[in-house]
Amino acid sequence: MNKIEVTELAKDLRDAIAGLETSEGLQDAGIVIRVGDGVAWVHGLTKAGYSEVLEIETDEGVVEAFALNLMEDEIGAVILGGEEFVKAGAKVRRRGEVLDVPVGEEMLGRVVDPLGRPLDGGPAIKTKTRGLVERPAIGVMGRKSVHEPLMTGIMAIDAMFPIGRGQRELIIGDRQTGKTAIVIDTMINQAKQKTGVVNVYVAIGQKLSKIARLVDRLKEEGVMDQTIVVATSPSDAASLLYLAPYAGTAMGEYFRDKGGHALMIYDDLTKHAVAYRQMSLLLRRPPGREAYPGDVFYLHSRLLERSAKLSDELGAGSLTALPIIETQAGDISAYIPTNVISITDGQIFLETDLFYQGIRPAISAGLSVSRVGGAAQTKAVKSVGGSLKLGLSQFRELASFAQFGSDLDEATKAQIDRGQRLTELLKQPQYQPMSIWEQFVSIHAVTSGAFDEVPVVKIKEAQGAVITRLWAEHKDVIHELNKGDKPTEEHLKVIDDITAKIAKGFEE
Repeated sequence: MNKIEVTELAKDLRDAIAGLETSEGLQDAGIVIRVGDGVAWVHGLTKAGYSEVLEIETDEGVVEAFALNLMEDEIGAVILGGEEFVKAGAKVRRRGEVLDVPVGEEMLGRVVDPLGRPLDGGPAIKTKTRGLVERPAIGVMGRKSVHEPLMTGIMAIDAMFPIGRGQRELIIGDRQTGKTAIVIDTMINQAKQKTGVVNVYVAIGQKLSKIARLVDRLKEEGVMDQTIVVATSPSDAASLLYLAPYAGTAMGEYFRDKGGHALMIYDDLTKHAVAYRQMSLLLRRPPGREAYPGDVFYLHSRLLERSAKLSDELGAGSLTALPIIETQAGDISAYIPTNVISITDGQIFLETDLFYQGIRPAISAGLSVSRVGGAAQTKAVKSVGGSLKLGLSQFRELASFAQFGSDLDEATKAQIDRGQRLTELLKQPQYQPMSIWEQFVSIHAVTSGAFDEVPVVKIKEAQGAVITRLWAEHKDVIHELNKGDKPTEEHLKVIDDITAKIAKGFEE
């Protein structure tokens, strides 16, 4: 553009603004004064509110944006797609609505973008209701303490770091350590145990091939019918990546507010923070630590606070959150990890070293914690979970001495042997979540000492044999155990008898 063209464009803009001021006023209409990198700067619209939908008139039709920067004489609006059609001088109008998305049962089984548009090749989704993308969290008086278990089917989590409905449990670790595998197994377990919990999986900047594989697996496991997938890829605009978790939460809140239960999975909030940083810098907001804007803590706190267990007066529904954060070289003291740790009710930390040793899920017993879920843990698993955590903690303390086996006293040797068996027991293949009775029987077999003579390499085999025998011969015991109540003396005697018989067959 040469100097004459720039001067003419500036004159045209001044004329357009002057015309708008005289004809319509600047309260409900405005003019795009400059545009670039997904952001339109608009003069006028003095009555526009935060997150309000704006309509930009272009030669190709109306392009939507939403207001994010509200300044005295102009607005910074983030364009939701079709940026290439928006030019300086385009007219902008308020729609008079805050950004919302379609919500309802019609969304189940579908893969959608953050605006509720289908991505799975299926028909357009027509819902009766819409939910606000940004919405205040339920107040303290509208909540109830977390008291119902949300079983993941992963023995190490349900026994040591249990999750309750309405809790927010962070899953944190380096890339390729099995973070997504944990949430997929949790989703599968909701269908397998027929809990009625609706899954909302939000993929933030994930490869579309990865999302397609995940959806295929969920269909294969029969989980997709009670799942909504909100998908964004790395090539999508930062505005869509920013909106994805909020849109997914609105879809989950629909089921919570009807008295149902929903599970939110944000995969992952590190990419979400990066997308927000990109938008903030383009909106000329001042950068803070690690170039993130000053309100990046508020970005995630207002999202995760929406997860709650509602009071009986509000229907007793729940929204449980499993946010995922990716660390760099195991550094959980970085900015975004510490932010999200301080918002959530506990974290499950996955260690790269454990993962490569073949201990999967690679959960660190020392750095992981659940600050709420113990109150919601099933009595059956709780009765054996305490000794499991203690045995594992003692083993980790003594593990460094294991190489000097000949110099140890008998009690220390016994603790190390028990710890090795517990570590082996907690290894669990992906896509095989375990029910309450399977978890109880497995942990009880090791913590009671019944498997003390079984070689470590044969622990998984012995565990499978016990489960198979019980399933074949004592379905009545299994049915009672699966209710989650503490087992009776008669039940324990049946389990102990079978465990002892099978253990003898595996002894060296």
